[in-house]
Order: sequence, then structure tokens, then C-alpha cells
Amino acid sequence: MAPGPITFATIGKGSKNPHAGALISLGHGIVEFPLIFLIFIGFDSLIDTPYVRESIGITGGVFLLWMGVDILRGLKIAEIKDKMEKRTPIAAGAFLSLGNPYFIIWWATVGAALIMRSASFGFLWFAVFAVIHWLCDFLWLYFLSIISYKGGVFFGKKFQKGIFLICGIFLFFLSGKFIFDALSLLLL
Repeated sequence: MAPGPITFATIGKGSKNPHAGALISLGHGIVEFPLIFLIFIGFDSLIDTPYVRESIGITGGVFLLWMGVDILRGLKIAEIKDKMEKRTPIAAGAFLSLGNPYFIIWWATVGAALIMRSASFGFLWFAVFAVIHWLCDFLWLYFLSIISYKGGVFFGKKFQKGIFLICGIFLFFLSGKFIFDALSLLLL
């Protein structure tokens, strides 16, 4: 539920389709469920190997920079077009999950602790934890896309442009943070 690239993609795609959030969460789940399982069987230590975390941060930061700049450029066009239009909402959810270093790092740290705690009660409780976690994402993103759609219809194009401006600037900021954090780790 933390604001990030998936949140902003949901708002953007939700302005055209109230069901975009549900589809984005499916793409997110395509990445998240295997990652949760891999952590469950012990692959979380791979993320802590030298240069993996930094590579994820730089790659994700460059991707977010591209998205942010693209959204800000699109504001000059009279009618806002979804800059990830060529990608389905499912693909957007998957790519944005893979490209977000904080998503992967969160699962390797806090998420790993939650996984191990749920697994201590057995595989069934681990599976219940994974499904409930994803359902929270699903409901939140679906809610955001419905609100974005209704807001765009109710408030009009100026409102949408304002939202896209905020999203573009925030993606630009996140990009800088991802790249700065990764370079800081490399230089230590």
C-alpha cells in the first residue's frame, strides 16, 4: 500500500479503466508469489550478495526515470495518453514489481521475517499469509483505479493533468533515490 511506481501506474491506467488496478495486481502477483516462495525455500540470501542489490537499484532507478520523464513530456500533449499504453496492466504490474528495488529488498528483509513466522505454523499458514497479503494489494489497487477513473470523469482533464504531474515528479524523485542509494552502497 506504500506509494510507489505501482501506485502511480494504477492511477494512470485507472483514469481510463476502473478495473486496471485489479489487472495490475495480477501482474504484481505473478512476480510476488514466486518471490515469496523462493524466500520461503531460502533464496533471500541471494539478494545480499555483492552488487545484486546495487544492480537492482540502478536498473530500477533508470526505468523509473524514463517513466517519470515520459509522463512529464506527455503533459504537453492536449489529451493525456497513458505512457505505458503498449503494455497491458498485467505487464505493467509485473515489470514495475521487478524494477522496484525496494519491493525486492523489503521481501528479502521484513517480508522474509513474516514468511518465516507464518511458516513456523506450517505450510498451510504460509500459503494463507501469501494469499491474504496479495489480496490486500489487490483490493487497494482496485480501489485506487476506481477512484482514479471516477475522479477523472468527475473533475475532467485539468484534474487528470494535475495528477499526472504529481505522479511524474514523484517517479522522478523515486528514480533519483533508487540510483543514489545504489551508488552509495557501491561506494562504501
